[in-house]
Amino acid sequence: MLVLDDVRVVYPDFEVRYDLTVPTDALCALIGPSGGGKTTLLHTVAGFAPVASGTIRFDGRDLTALAPAERPLSILFQDHNLFPNLTAAQNVGLGIDPRLRLDGAARRRVEDALARVELAGLGQRRPAELSGGQRQRVAIARALVRDKKLMLLDEPFTGLDPGLRADMIALVDALRRERGLTVLMAIHSPEDAASVADLVAFIADGRVDAVGPPSEILAPGRSPKLDRYFRRSG
Repeated sequence: MLVLDDVRVVYPDFEVRYDLTVPTDALCALIGPSGGGKTTLLHTVAGFAPVASGTIRFDGRDLTALAPAERPLSILFQDHNLFPNLTAAQNVGLGIDPRLRLDGAARRRVEDALARVELAGLGQRRPAELSGGQRQRVAIARALVRDKKLMLLDEPFTGLDPGLRADMIALVDALRRERGLTVLMAIHSPEDAASVADLVAFIADGRVDAVGPPSEILAPGRSPKLDRYFRRSG
């Protein structure tokens, strides 16, 4: 279980405060207006944002004071962070050893991860030789070989067409079910995650304004902020 208990982050020009509980193995979609605090929430969990007060716990372990590299998580960004001079297999291998000193077992892990995201046989291609969806699959494969139980996604599929975006979300959902992952995913189009998310958290003005099953959060009348976000009359 991931728990953010009255977590407060203070910057010179704004302050955020989060309370959120995500059950073990659940997929929680983060929605909300741009600048509302979705990315800051993910960065706070990942350790990139300084916590002024409150606690972050995952599976009973206090993560609050841990450095990013010490936290049991992987994070995917919108630009996928692949190195253009490395092959797909090498980019995945970075998730095992940043020096790319991989033995036979590690190389098999890379091959297995690429196969699982339907990129078998493409390991020697560089990012420029892959489509946008394939590059995102490489990033997912790199997260898989890290073998961490918490996965954070910061709108990684926003630039893809609707069909491919749905495929990527379905892949993440399948992987989290297979591997027992807890997933926190910021998403631009809430309806994309409605069929796979266990929870939807609406983030606005640096707060978790509403949390619940998709059927509740996406329904009209839950809150004035949500209705304004969806431009509904109520």
